Amino acid sequence: MLTRTASFSLSAVALGVALWAGVYAPEAHAAAPAGYSAPSSTITWLAAAGDADIEKAFAQGKAEKKPVLVYWGAKWCPPCNQLKATLFNRQDFAERAKHFVAVNIDGDLPGAQKLGSRFKVRGYPTMILFSPDGAEITRLPGEVDAPMVMNVLQMGLAGGRPVKTVLAEARAGKPVTANEWRMLAYYSWDTDEAQLVPAPERPGLLAQLAAACPPAEADTAMRLLLKSLAESDEGKGVKPDAALRDKVRKMLADPVATRAQMDVVVNASADVVRGLAPQAGAERKQLVEAFDAALQRLQGDKSLSRSDRMSALIGRVELARIDMPKDTVQPKLADALTQQVKAEVSKADTEITDGYERQAVITSAAHLLGQAGLWKESDALLKANLSKSHSPYYLMSQLGSNAKKQGRTADALDWYSQAFAKSEGPATRLQWGSSYLSALVDMSPQDAKRIEQTASQLITEAANQQGAFYERSARSLQRVGQKLAAWNGKGEHKDVIQRLRQQITPVCAKLPTEGGQKSVCEGVIKA
Repeated sequence: MLTRTASFSLSAVALGVALWAGVYAPEAHAAAPAGYSAPSSTITWLAAAGDADIEKAFAQGKAEKKPVLVYWGAKWCPPCNQLKATLFNRQDFAERAKHFVAVNIDGDLPGAQKLGSRFKVRGYPTMILFSPDGAEITRLPGEVDAPMVMNVLQMGLAGGRPVKTVLAEARAGKPVTANEWRMLAYYSWDTDEAQLVPAPERPGLLAQLAAACPPAEADTAMRLLLKSLAESDEGKGVKPDAALRDKVRKMLADPVATRAQMDVVVNASADVVRGLAPQAGAERKQLVEAFDAALQRLQGDKSLSRSDRMSALIGRVELARIDMPKDTVQPKLADALTQQVKAEVSKADTEITDGYERQAVITSAAHLLGQAGLWKESDALLKANLSKSHSPYYLMSQLGSNAKKQGRTADALDWYSQAFAKSEGPATRLQWGSSYLSALVDMSPQDAKRIEQTASQLITEAANQQGAFYERSARSLQRVGQKLAAWNGKGEHKDVIQRLRQQITPVCAKLPTEGGQKSVCEGVIKA
């Protein structure tokens, strides 16, 4: 369930190695810190902790005339763990890796967040293929099944043109090969970060590409269309009509065609239905039934990973909830669907033996149980898996979210507190700390002492980190500042804000002006 969990967009190395000395000194090439774990043992990964490591990788690629594959991920991230369980451990991936230089940027390595800014990556996981001379060729989709990722990787390794060039020529009506159309369709638009097009313009662009795609490339055109529909809210992108709805229903009735579009169908069914039928009614009901039938087939397709099959079931539950308010805690679902949810989750929990797969699937399963209103079962599953997870703080955060949705404030704050306390790695610490502070402000705004202590702790940790004011870490600290500003909306906590401002001011003063670090720091706690 790559796209969905990537939206959690929440990387880990032991906290004890997070407080590096010489934080603001120029970066030097360094070995990965203790606690770093490569994404797989099947190939040689170069761990990148700074610019020097990246330059070394590009120099190797240029000397050996090999492309460079950069994988940006995190230890705790469920979709990252899914890649480790289904892609990076494949023998054909290992064979293909002989033809490229593999680089792993773990988000908790010392200079990782600065590298994130350099490559314009945010969400975990992101995979980028570069040419031997350092030009970006394409971003690989993490949400499709492993064989398709291998196909997209092979297209990039075959010496094709950068996707940016291909897109420009396709938009200009110039000749584009079948493989290049597929590269556009399977480009990781979800991790584009405005490299090709600003996010608000993406639905319309995908719709234009779908219309321009040659008739001979029907599967490619359908994928572009579905991707556009999934993002076509508020009048953006595709304008639905009866012919378009019939076209999608026809695709859903064809098992082969549906399997070809598996990742969009399992991850975005409800969004596509809303794009095709914005209002509740007969048209929406027909589409829900067509998608549910297709999802049931995919749910039972043993050629798919367990994570994808679980995502198909999640898609069915989301379709069943489509006309309910999004924050519905106890949805009314068909008893047969509820029983399937219980059975599939129990089966997965019993059968999974791989730690990476468990981190990916069990977190999705707990989400599924909650969406089905099975909160007691969701909590029990997460608690039973705390000792089995290499990143239990992720599961603790889910327990906090469960409790918050049910109105159990004390339990929610306790789990968020435990999650922050157990979190590991500099970027992860700031992200989990930001989440804990947000929970405190939302659910216990009167607890000024804990709110100030948590904010102060985060400033202290940021002061001792390299790259705390870059990329994901910077956004975590900015969220802290935004929450505190809202909390102090009428000036009732101005003394707390003043003390925090005094604490962060000398931290900002030590930062260089170039790269934006100082300005980000100075904007965190506003007077």
